[in-house]
Amino acid sequence: MGATHVTVTIRNPAEPERFWEGLFLVDTGATDSLVPKPHLDAIGLKPKGKRVYQLADGSDITMDITGADIEFMGDYVSGTVLYGAPDAEPLLGVTALESVGIEIDPRNQRLKRLPAVRLKSLHTPNLP
Repeated sequence: MGATHVTVTIRNPAEPERFWEGLFLVDTGATDSLVPKPHLDAIGLKPKGKRVYQLADGSDITMDITGADIEFMGDYVSGTVLYGAPDAEPLLGVTALESVGIEIDPRNQRLKRLPAVRLKSLHTPNLP
């Protein structure tokens, strides 16, 4: 199976005119998105905390995190972004995808929007 990439804009929510755009690998195995640290620094984002993540080999790593606006495919979501190494490939995680109703079509390796989900009505049980 091939890799799926999408153009993503990472925007500083406090200063929306400051942003970075890049080609991201869509990684449904990653919860959050990852951006090389120099790009986050350049748009004025600062780490807001640390979180422990598990790598594919099962080892744990503590990474700096921040919040950012994540824009792709004509939509956006505010989400957690990890500070990656300067040479890291940017990753778009599954949380951002699911938040805007997008999934990977495994047959053609393209992103597609899910149909709208109807809200189910609440049913009151019949009382005797």
